[in-house]
Amino acid sequence: MLDLMTDKTHNEERQGEAYAPFANDLNQYKKRFYIESYGCQMNFSDSEIVASILNKEGYGATRNLEEADLIFINTCSVREKAEQTVRKRLTEFRKLKVANKGMLVGVLGCMAERLKTKFLEEEKLVDIVVGPDAYRALPQLVSEAESGQKAINVLLSREETYADIAPIRLDSNGVTAFVSIMRGCNNMCTFCVVPFTRGRERSRDAVSIVAECRDVFERGFKEVTLLGQNVDSYYYTPENGDATAPPVNFAQLLEMVANISPELRVRFSTSHPKDITDEVLYTMAKYENICKYIHLPVQSGSTRILQLMNRTYTKEWYMAKVDRIKEIMPDCGISSDIIAGFCTEEEQDHIDTLNVMRYSKYDLSYTFAYSVRPGTLAERRFEDDVPNDVKKRRLAEIVDLQNKLSLESNQKDIGKTFKVLIESDSKRSETDWMGRSSQNKVVVFPKNNSNLKKGDYVNVLVHDCSKATLIGSICN
Repeated sequence: MLDLMTDKTHNEERQGEAYAPFANDLNQYKKRFYIESYGCQMNFSDSEIVASILNKEGYGATRNLEEADLIFINTCSVREKAEQTVRKRLTEFRKLKVANKGMLVGVLGCMAERLKTKFLEEEKLVDIVVGPDAYRALPQLVSEAESGQKAINVLLSREETYADIAPIRLDSNGVTAFVSIMRGCNNMCTFCVVPFTRGRERSRDAVSIVAECRDVFERGFKEVTLLGQNVDSYYYTPENGDATAPPVNFAQLLEMVANISPELRVRFSTSHPKDITDEVLYTMAKYENICKYIHLPVQSGSTRILQLMNRTYTKEWYMAKVDRIKEIMPDCGISSDIIAGFCTEEEQDHIDTLNVMRYSKYDLSYTFAYSVRPGTLAERRFEDDVPNDVKKRRLAEIVDLQNKLSLESNQKDIGKTFKVLIESDSKRSETDWMGRSSQNKVVVFPKNNSNLKKGDYVNVLVHDCSKATLIGSICN
C-alpha cells in the first residue's frame, strides 16, 4: 500500500486538494474541469494523468467550483473516513448542479470501482464513474453523460500503465514531482482493498520512466518520487524479447534515474519489507542524490497478527531488515505504517507493536485504527472483534510513542549540517524557507536576504527542533 493518511502524527491528511494546472494558460480553454483528490500519492499522480487527458479534449483546470463544466473527485477506499468525506462532498456537488444545469459530476479511482452501482443508480450522486484503469475512456464517457446516458467504466487491466501520457503537474511547486512506475498490487494483505480496486501488478516501461524523469528535470524540477504500491517488486521485461534490452529491476531503475543528473534528487514510495533487497540498499548508498529515506510499513509488531494480515514476514525478520538498512546506510531515515486494533488483536500484540517501534526508532509513522474495508480478505475471514474504545486507546498510545520517537530523532540532528532542497516559503512565515533533507525531514530556516530561490540546494545547520520540524540557519 502507498503512504496511508496519518492521524496527524506529523502531517495533515492529504484530503480534498483542489487542483489547477502548473504553467498552464486557462484563458485558452472554453471548458473547465475541477478535481479534488483524496488518499495516497498514487491518487494525486492519477489526477495529473486525468488532467492531461481532459486538456487534450479542450478542458482547462479551475479552482472555482461554480465555473466548472466537469467536477471530478478522485477517491480512496483505504479508510472509512475518506469514504465518508467523499460522500459528503458528492452531496454538496449535487446541490451545486441544481444551479448549473449543464454541470457533470464524476467519481474516479478506488471508490468508483467498488461503489459504482450505488453512486449511479441507488443514490444518483454522480453522472460518470471511472475506475483507475479506464481514464483513457473519459472523453467518451463525458459524451455519454452529456446525452443523458449512464457513463461507467471500471474495468481493470493487466496492461495499462499510462506510460505514453505526459502528466500535467497540477498545483505544482515546480520543485518536486511524482512519477508512477507501476500499477496494481499482487500482495494480498488481508486488510487492504487495493488489489481489488487497482488490479494486478504491472510495471511500466523503464525507458518511458527515465524519459519522464528527464523531462521533469529539464523543466526545472529538482526532485522526483517514484511511485508504486510496492516499488521494490518493480520488474520490467521488454515486450519484444530483445536480448540487447534485458529486464530491469528496481535497483537498476533507481540507478538509471539517478544518472540523469546529480542535481536531481530521487525518492520512492512505498516499499514492502519482503521485497527490498541489498541491491536496492547498496544502490541508494552509492548515489548521493538518491535520498536516504525508506518508508517501510510494519503494520503490526506481532508475528501472530502479521500472519493474519498475510504480511509474509515475522517481527524478528522485520527488525533484521531494519538492522540491515542501518548497517548499509547508518544515516537512513525510516518511517512506517501502523494499524491499531486489527482483528483478534490482544494486549500483548499491541505491546509487541510498541516494542518494534522502539527498536526501529521511526522518524515518523502513518497510523490509524483498523476499520473493515468491504471486499477485503479480512472482511470474509475474520471478525472485527476489537472494541472501538480499545482501538482508540491503543492508537493514542502508538501516536504518543511516535511523537516521542520523532522528537528524539530530531534532537539527535541538532548540531548537524544537512543539504536541504528548498521547496517553498515556510507555512508560518514568508521570511523563512521550508525544505527537506535527504532523510525526508522538514527543515525551516531564515532567508536572511539571500539570493536563494525555490529549487536551490543549501547547507543548513540545525540548532533547534520540534517533533515535526528541524529549525536551522544557512551555513557557508
